[in-house]
Amino acid sequence: MRRRFHEIQPGSFAFTAGNLAWAQRQMGKYPEGRQASAVIPLLMRAQEQEGWLSRPAVEYVADMLSIPHIRAYEVATFYYMFQLHPVGSVAHLQICGTTTCMICGAEELIEICRRKIAPHPHMLSADGKFSWEEVECLGACCNAPMAQIGKDYYEDLTPDSLAGIIDGFAGGTVPRPGSQNGRFSCEPASGATTLRESESGRPADNAAVALALLQGDTVARIEG
Repeated sequence: MRRRFHEIQPGSFAFTAGNLAWAQRQMGKYPEGRQASAVIPLLMRAQEQEGWLSRPAVEYVADMLSIPHIRAYEVATFYYMFQLHPVGSVAHLQICGTTTCMICGAEELIEICRRKIAPHPHMLSADGKFSWEEVECLGACCNAPMAQIGKDYYEDLTPDSLAGIIDGFAGGTVPRPGSQNGRFSCEPASGATTLRESESGRPADNAAVALALLQGDTVARIEG
């Protein structure tokens, strides 16, 4: 899929003081002359500051790392984790559309996004709160179909459960991430068949879900 920067760009970009200090610490982790290795974390920090990754932000990071702009463009346009268009102010939904998820119902999830958010990917909802796109494999095939929203996975989705998640975000609540059909993680839907001794005394949620619920905001932005 061809990935291009949005046609409307801000005039400039600069890290906040806190994010600038963070970026400099990341650059310091690499040997002198190898600071370009920090390009991915710095681009991600820029995206988390602004909500999406603009051309000025990519060029700003490239200048910080003393690399040609094209080097940073290559990274930003290659990885789906970088959003080159403005995204919803509340949530951006990435629907996995690769084989397993497609077989298990991803097309129906995409239809929910078209109906409840916008008719086309990368288009903001009427209120500007939501956006969506179809992406390649997110690596949770055992829990297909699934979607990534912010930094969390929502798995074992149905059209109704996805619609409920969107409504939850719109209402200001924090929908529970992870499996939406009661699975602890990626054991068989009918229940674990091996290592069942681990079920005794385990917490109610797996570590990823528990952390998201503890923070109370699954789409939190980094501010510095």
